[in-house]
Amino acid sequence: MKTFDISDRDHYRTKVFPSPFHSRQAVLNENKVWSRWYDYQSVPAYTCETHEYFAGRNACGVFDLTPMTKHRIGGADALPYLERLMTRRMEKIRPGRVGYGVWCDDDGQVIDDGTVFHLRDGDYRLCSQEHQIDWLLMNAEGFDVEVAEETHDVAALAVQGPTSYAILRDMGLPGIEKLTPFGLAHFDFEGTELTVSRTGYTGDLGYELWIDPDHAERLWDRLFAAGEQRGIKPLGSKALDMLRIEAGFILAGVDFMPAMHTVRPGHTRSPFELGLDWLVDFTKPLFNGRRALLREKAEGSRYAFARLDIEDNKPAHNAYVFDAKGKTIGWVTSAMWSPSAKKNIALATVEAPHGQPGEDLQVEIYYQRELQWNRKMAKAKVVEGPFWAPERRRATPAGDW
Repeated sequence: MKTFDISDRDHYRTKVFPSPFHSRQAVLNENKVWSRWYDYQSVPAYTCETHEYFAGRNACGVFDLTPMTKHRIGGADALPYLERLMTRRMEKIRPGRVGYGVWCDDDGQVIDDGTVFHLRDGDYRLCSQEHQIDWLLMNAEGFDVEVAEETHDVAALAVQGPTSYAILRDMGLPGIEKLTPFGLAHFDFEGTELTVSRTGYTGDLGYELWIDPDHAERLWDRLFAAGEQRGIKPLGSKALDMLRIEAGFILAGVDFMPAMHTVRPGHTRSPFELGLDWLVDFTKPLFNGRRALLREKAEGSRYAFARLDIEDNKPAHNAYVFDAKGKTIGWVTSAMWSPSAKKNIALATVEAPHGQPGEDLQVEIYYQRELQWNRKMAKAKVVEGPFWAPERRRATPAGDW
């Protein structure tokens, strides 16, 4: 079911579109509340975000990825073009593989992050939070490449959680057990191509499914029928946000401001300031922002990204962060009580050189009790790595849960 037809000259009159999965989502959306994710309606929570969160950790949660911005990149210079665009070495992402990356402006500030799918030899799909077609076309000058946005041409579902592999196997995808993390494979699905990647935004065992919108409803029905005995449930954006914070994943517009959206230049962040040093490869002779990032590497960064383990159980939403002497050094960008890690956790931006693993800090938490606001200074320790990283996320073949 294609819900977006840009061949219609009046398409601009419709501001928000239903997803190709809308008919199935509407039945399950008991809250009857919809949010907006760019051009599409999205579901914050079908019933209860906590229940949906536990489906993602203990069984299988299904999230509609269709609104994610998708670009197709091909042509003779596709690889050199991506090498110029991205800070990491793209030749390492072989056909049938997926890679995470960031791209920067000339000042070395992050424009966005996303995943690059090497679908077939020289044929790429770039998925990102923000619309990037203008930036991608500006940077295509001089390259023999074809760049097009295909957001409305691809329906997508994230299938995440310990029973996700067994459900896809039972749905009839031969060889799915051989798919390694960040691998992708193509399957025949009722006469069309279904692409499955072992990727996700939850830090758990999980997959993402990509298909023509005309087959979206049939894919949803087959998936939920196969998962009926394995705890499959639809997942809203609130539950997904909880899952990604536990995994320590950043979100554009929340944990950092994309460089193209900021009004004040000091509010942007470099890859180093987001803890993404491993995505910058200076052995590449040329990429956008290389000179500025080399200078930052030599002179030091302004900020550091920190994962905080905080005492007590009161989430530190929007809290200020203080050093051991009581000086304000940063702020929390994402926070929650983690049911799986059994910890009070947060992602934060702090002034460098703070933010090193093991450092003791404090956060100022405000919380409401009996209609009164209370203030608490809580101890926080900078920790390394994700808060939740089960072994099953990397096991191949995946476990039959």
